[in-house]
Amino acid sequence: MVSSSAARRLASVLITAVSCAYTAITLVYFRQGAYYGVLAVASMAAVVATHHVNMRAGLRGARPALFPATLVLQAVATYLPDLLLPGGMSALTAPMLAGSVLVLLPLGWGGALVGLMMLSEGTRMWWGLGAAHVTFFYVATIATTGAMIYALVRFVRVTVELEQARAELAEAAVLKERLRISRDLHDGLGRSLTAIALKGDLAGRLIERDPGAARTEVGELVQVAREAAQDVRHVARGYRELSLAGEVDRAVALLESSGVGVQANLVDVRLPRRSEEALAWAVREGVTNVLRHSRATTCTITTSLHGGAVRLEVANDGAPPSPAPVPGAAGDGPTGPAERMAQAGGGLTAQAERAVQSERAVQAGGGLTGLAERAAQAGGSCASTLTGEGGFLLAVEVAT
Repeated sequence: MVSSSAARRLASVLITAVSCAYTAITLVYFRQGAYYGVLAVASMAAVVATHHVNMRAGLRGARPALFPATLVLQAVATYLPDLLLPGGMSALTAPMLAGSVLVLLPLGWGGALVGLMMLSEGTRMWWGLGAAHVTFFYVATIATTGAMIYALVRFVRVTVELEQARAELAEAAVLKERLRISRDLHDGLGRSLTAIALKGDLAGRLIERDPGAARTEVGELVQVAREAAQDVRHVARGYRELSLAGEVDRAVALLESSGVGVQANLVDVRLPRRSEEALAWAVREGVTNVLRHSRATTCTITTSLHGGAVRLEVANDGAPPSPAPVPGAAGDGPTGPAERMAQAGGGLTAQAERAVQSERAVQAGGGLTGLAERAAQAGGSCASTLTGEGGFLLAVEVAT
């Protein structure tokens, strides 16, 4: 693709060449005497100077600072010599004026003025020379030269606009890719990092009192870490195809290992890839929310078919945070994944607590927004609400 600077240079060279060609023709007036020759060259210099000012602005997509004075001056320099030189000189200067008129004025008005210029020049030459072929040649020159100059300037302007559009598209593509990576990392790693923090803390608490259980937790932690590493590789490669059924299976295994009872019921329906990925990401988001709720004990993951849409619901019974119970008080007991892991060893470590709190802050800011974007891309919607006694419901609908 030609760059805007190269297009501007090409147009400038061609327009300058046209000006030089018409200037060279004026030298024939020296055959009628030095006075007429000097007058013709001076008149052409005035035309070329004003034409240069007008074209320089036109190539930048603007008008001269003194517009319309510069256009009027070029018109005066074009037609005034007809009163001073034998045979006139507008046949040589009118083509350049036609270019300025077409470039600087609205195309409708410019075209009408060029038509009047052609009619005026044709009438003058026909009565002066009476030669049809010569008259036609000079009249056609006004149209062709003016159109060529206009086309060159438009070529430069279009090239500049395309260059700007390409830069904007490139910037938009970079921004879109950054948003994709940010959203995928957040949605994909949120659940994994929360689970790693909780399981690592629990394994540390169990390592002395129950080495077998600690080894089990470490093994699950390693598996979650491997899945997280795989997610990072997929994000880096732009490969994000997910399976709803596979994501639900992983969610059930993770929640059950964290002490949350899970029920999953998926309707048997084949979904477009975009819709299935949106629901799979919604399951990840819902599971991350369950792990964040310190009092969640049960979770249900269901899908249902409603007309031309599939609705996914991820619900849990996590209640709003309440004052910490007194250790050893009657009725106290593990109620949610975080509390159960904490009570296994007397509380979360500071590192694990910071990891969970950090993920909680990030999740609150971008998780549902990212899901809403994915659902919208799949022709659906996303909503979340509190239900019952502190329950939480995440609902996502996508087109089938």
